[in-house]
Amino acid sequence: RELGATVVGITGSVGKTSVKDITRALLPGNVHASMENYNTEIGLPLTVLCAPEGTDIMVLEMAMRGAGQIAELAKIAEPDIAAITVVGPVHLELLGSIEAIAAAKAELIDGLRAGGPVVAPVDGGYLEPHLEGVPNQVRFGPGGAVYTESVERDAGRTLATVSTPAGSAEFVFPFTEQHNLTIALAAIAIGVSAGVSPQEMASRAGSVSFSKLRGEHIELPDGTLVVNDSYNANPVSMDAALRYLSGIGRKSRIAVLGLMAELGPDAPALHREVGLLARDLGIELLVGVGPMAAAYEPDQLVDDPAAAAELIQGWLGPDAVVLVKGSRSAGLEAVAEGLQSLATKTGGGR
Repeated sequence: RELGATVVGITGSVGKTSVKDITRALLPGNVHASMENYNTEIGLPLTVLCAPEGTDIMVLEMAMRGAGQIAELAKIAEPDIAAITVVGPVHLELLGSIEAIAAAKAELIDGLRAGGPVVAPVDGGYLEPHLEGVPNQVRFGPGGAVYTESVERDAGRTLATVSTPAGSAEFVFPFTEQHNLTIALAAIAIGVSAGVSPQEMASRAGSVSFSKLRGEHIELPDGTLVVNDSYNANPVSMDAALRYLSGIGRKSRIAVLGLMAELGPDAPALHREVGLLARDLGIELLVGVGPMAAAYEPDQLVDDPAAAAELIQGWLGPDAVVLVKGSRSAGLEAVAEGLQSLATKTGGGR
C-alpha cells in the first residue's frame, strides 16, 4: 500500500503463470510481477518486497496446496483485482474434491478489497457458487464481457479482434495455441479492470513471452520441433497440450508424458483418460516416463527422461513434433535437454 500501486492477484488450477506473463507484457507503466514461480507464502512476500518505488501495477501469482493458503497470500497482497483462471482436478490428494479446490481458490475473492473486480471464465464450473452475488465481475470467453470477435492464425502468430466493455482492438500475439489465446483474454480482462484501454494493450501484444518450460518451442538442428511444457501437468493442462499437439501440421506427432502428481486415489483413472485422449487425437507415439505413466497405457514405457530421449531418436526429423509434459517432480525438462544434445551429436532423422 505504501507504493500506491494497483495490486492484481492471480490464481487458478491452470494457466496462472501464463496469465501473469501476458498481463505483465500488456499493461503500460511500471509493472512489477512475480518472478518465475514466486507464488507461495515465501515467494509472494519476496516479490512484494522487491517492488521498486514508482511501481504502478503489481501482478502477483498465488499458488496453494491446501485450504487457507490463498487467504493468507491475499492478506499479505491486499489485491485490488482478483483473477481466477479455471478450477480443475489439481491437488486432489490434499483437498479431496474439486469442490474443495474451488473453495480454496475462491479465498482470493474474499480477500479482495470491497467492490474490486473479479476476472473469471464465462463457465466458472465449480467456481460458480462462489461467484454468486459478487457485484463486479468481468467474465472472459464466448458470451462474456471480453471475447474474440474473429481469430486468424498465420506464420506462428494469432491475429484476434477482441471485444471488451471499453471497446474493441486488433491484437497480434506471437503464439498460435488456443489455450494461450484464452489466457490472453483473461489478461485483457485484467487490463480493462485496471482502466487500461484495449488499444493500449494491443500495441504491446507483440512483446508477450512466457516463463521457461511452459510451452517453449525448440527447433532442433535436424528440424524436429520440441514443445517443452515440462514445468507442470494436470488433467486440464494435459488436455490442452495434447489438443495443441494434434493440431500441429507435422506427420509424426509424439507425446512424452510423465506423471501428473497429487491426484489422490483417482490418479490411475485420470492418467488413463489422458492416454485415451491421445489415442482419440491420433498421436502417433505415446511414451510414458516413470511407473505412474504406465496408467497412460503408452506405446512405450521407460524408466527415466534419458531413456525417453534415446527411445524416440528414430522418430526425429523435419516432419516430427515432440510434446514433453509432466508434473515438476517428473523432471521431464531433461528429455528436451537430452533431445537437443543427441540431435546435435547425431543429426537425428529417421
